[in-house]
Amino acid sequence: MKIDVISANPLKHASPALVIGCFEDAKDDLFTACDAALDGCLGRLTAGREFSGKANSTRLIHTLGKLPAERLLLVGLGKKAELDDERLRQAAGNAVQALRAARVASFATALHLAGRLETAPEAVTVGTLLGSYAFEQYKTKDKDERFGFEAMTLLLPKGGNRKEAGVRVGAAVTLCRGVGLARDLVSHPGNVVTTGYLADTARELAGRHGLGCRVYEQDELEELGMNALVGVGKGAAEPPRLIVLEYKGAGAKGRPVVLVGKGITFDSGGISIKPGAGMEEMKTDMAGAAAVLGTMAAAAGLKLAVNLVGIVPTAENMPDGKAYKPGDVLTSLSGQTIEITNTDAEGRLILCDALHFAQKYRPAAMIDLATLTGACVVALGHEASGLMGNDQRLVDALKRAGEECGERLWQLPLWDEYGEAMKSDIADLRNAAGSRDGGSITAGWFLKQFVGKTRWAHLDIAGTAWSDKARPYCPKGATGVGVRLLIEYLRGR
Repeated sequence: MKIDVISANPLKHASPALVIGCFEDAKDDLFTACDAALDGCLGRLTAGREFSGKANSTRLIHTLGKLPAERLLLVGLGKKAELDDERLRQAAGNAVQALRAARVASFATALHLAGRLETAPEAVTVGTLLGSYAFEQYKTKDKDERFGFEAMTLLLPKGGNRKEAGVRVGAAVTLCRGVGLARDLVSHPGNVVTTGYLADTARELAGRHGLGCRVYEQDELEELGMNALVGVGKGAAEPPRLIVLEYKGAGAKGRPVVLVGKGITFDSGGISIKPGAGMEEMKTDMAGAAAVLGTMAAAAGLKLAVNLVGIVPTAENMPDGKAYKPGDVLTSLSGQTIEITNTDAEGRLILCDALHFAQKYRPAAMIDLATLTGACVVALGHEASGLMGNDQRLVDALKRAGEECGERLWQLPLWDEYGEAMKSDIADLRNAAGSRDGGSITAGWFLKQFVGKTRWAHLDIAGTAWSDKARPYCPKGATGVGVRLLIEYLRGR
């Protein structure tokens, strides 16, 4: 979608549709002016409760030539005192859903003028672009009838700072490209997004953005001693890999933030095979890797003044004659031995080697993202990602970033008592507890054993990486969760 920023009076700008924001407890000048131009039509709608201005409500009306815009889309913003960037993102997402239903491909928006928030142009752009996302690559029928947005014009008042607004809009576009990359990677099927596909994606990003890139192949992983990662991938025809991307936005000497993303491109459960029902969704088990790749692309595109390392351990978890088995003992890169009690607890195995490997970069902070446990979905549903860590300042910074961008986090404890369930009789650790109780926490506790003294946080995105229902600026399917959160956190540094 092309986005233009211009100075123009919304009442005098010709467009197929004009989008305006409406509060449920107040009428701003633009609403009043549009109502007057339409002979009191908007007032009659609100008086008759046909449109109330409540959040997540929309109403599309034809102006019948009384305004240069052919249609007027009213978008509810809720109570005026509650307006913030997230409410604007949701409103913009609701707007494009309503315009899609009416097949209006080009429109002008004054949504960002409500409330006069400095960050409103960026919020509206993010909501618009993410709300208009669609993944239709594998649909072959009715291509000619398929709808797609063409252009949005952001209207600024006379005297508005077009340059500043343009910079904010440009940043939003770059950010949404990173989210779009993550959504695309998660949406593709597992026979397309293999470990090799992720490696090729990393190489392409490195070439486009001038990043350092290194892909460790299976023989190199074996030489390094990354036996946990190799063990998980041994049962698959597609070999395991470790992908490393480096972005230096703060000079050669600054200690980097390291991002680690779980990259299980398909998870059958291995020998501890999953039930068949719903197994097709296990193509999403690389959403942490997708978030890391999307974040690296966005950070480089935004030219953030940070040093960043993205690490993606990636494998398929398949049953085969060579697959690792319950009862096996693996020696991880750290030297710690791990008894395998459940081959479906594979994510923590590939992550533990990657987390230990990451310490060679002397990270200022280390954050891993993983669709790690169904237990996190039981605990938090689909509204928040689980958050654990060994440094409260880092945890608090991530929580603040989540509140700012709308990708909320909820902290879970990592008390030593949870580790009792992860002790093995024949090895240092076992990879799965005997009970499901506190499953997301015991998995986080396991990861903690491999981070040393590094400031570290773990994000369990099992419940937020994929949505079975459409949300205002997230259509049904892959959410791209983590990219906006991490960029918000990195901006805060």
